[in-house]
Amino acid sequence: MKKKVLHLLCFPLWGSGSGTYARELALESNKDKNTEVAIVCPEAQEKIPELKIYPLDMSFPVAFTGHPDWPHCRLYKDLSSREITDVFRAFLVSTVRAIEDFHPNIIHVHHASIFLWVANYIKLLYGINFIVTVHGTCIAAAEQNKVYIAPSQDALKRAKKILPVSGDTKSWLINVFGVEFAEKSRIMPGGTHLNMFSNNGKIKIINEKYGLDGKKVVLFSGKLTEPKGVYYLVKAAKNIDGDVYIIGDGPDKKTFEDIIVKRGLKNVHLLGYMGEDKKQELHEFYCRADVFVAPSVWDEPLGLVILEAMSCKTPIIATRKGGIPLAVKDGVNGFLIKPRNSTQIAEACNKLLKDDKLNYKMGEAARQTVEQNFTWDKIADKHSRIYERYGIIKSKNKKQ
Repeated sequence: MKKKVLHLLCFPLWGSGSGTYARELALESNKDKNTEVAIVCPEAQEKIPELKIYPLDMSFPVAFTGHPDWPHCRLYKDLSSREITDVFRAFLVSTVRAIEDFHPNIIHVHHASIFLWVANYIKLLYGINFIVTVHGTCIAAAEQNKVYIAPSQDALKRAKKILPVSGDTKSWLINVFGVEFAEKSRIMPGGTHLNMFSNNGKIKIINEKYGLDGKKVVLFSGKLTEPKGVYYLVKAAKNIDGDVYIIGDGPDKKTFEDIIVKRGLKNVHLLGYMGEDKKQELHEFYCRADVFVAPSVWDEPLGLVILEAMSCKTPIIATRKGGIPLAVKDGVNGFLIKPRNSTQIAEACNKLLKDDKLNYKMGEAARQTVEQNFTWDKIADKHSRIYERYGIIKSKNKKQ
């Protein structure tokens, strides 16, 4: 029987780690002739021919830590009880609409938050099993606003499988929601595609467009928010023997612009957010970069941007935080440094910028790490076995 998987995502399919995770997993899963995938998400006009996408109707955009497509969005931690109820109802209506049309035999929720509550309710209504991927930021919201904890705990009890994206995320989940969820949890990091590695012709185009010929390039890509630690990269720039390119947008962008002007940092370049329309250009930057820096200051899961850079044979400099050490091995495919330490960022960058042999060796090791452990086809295969095990054989959808 064909597996019909319905993903529930509270963010657009581009612009966030969980959006990328859901999108790429869905696309890879859909390649299996025995699997059909659909997604409920906001801004469903972002059509993907291979996937059935149902719109998530939201009266206002809301995120856990912010979103580049929603510069003025609300945060889950700040919602009132009435607003949370309104969001739940909107999510439920959109999900029921999708179920009545798609008839899934399993639901895959992203984030242990309001959509998880919806899946729990759907289980009672339709008998459809659900699993949940825990990306991390949802746990932070629950810590900041305790009203999320009890309904999430109730839903986690009924979830067939809990999939934290890193060991650190699993520990965080258990600490906030309870040790009873350890047994049904399985670490499931994201992945990347090996075909991102570029050729010299495309690198030449990037060099010409941004004036990179002859330059040593240090790259960051991601949200410009305090937890990402970009401030410490900007602060380190005056001591880095190369140019720092920052791709992304967020509430801290104006702060960085002011710092760059005030300190006269001519080697720091803010390029803004590169969305789906500039996806290929972003990939070329990963390939062109001599070093990728991930200076996170919070215990985030393994960032997919790190894996994308590694697949392009770019060595990584990252803080020893959250799920990052799952992929970045100190002295092997990059360097792990202390958080909030601009001195170590500059020293590690210069070590890789000055030593071409070391840079090449670590870049090759980075690529090998991804090939062995972090490709979307491998991740999708693991999910397929979970869908097979927990998907209901015959839907109890009363209107089917």
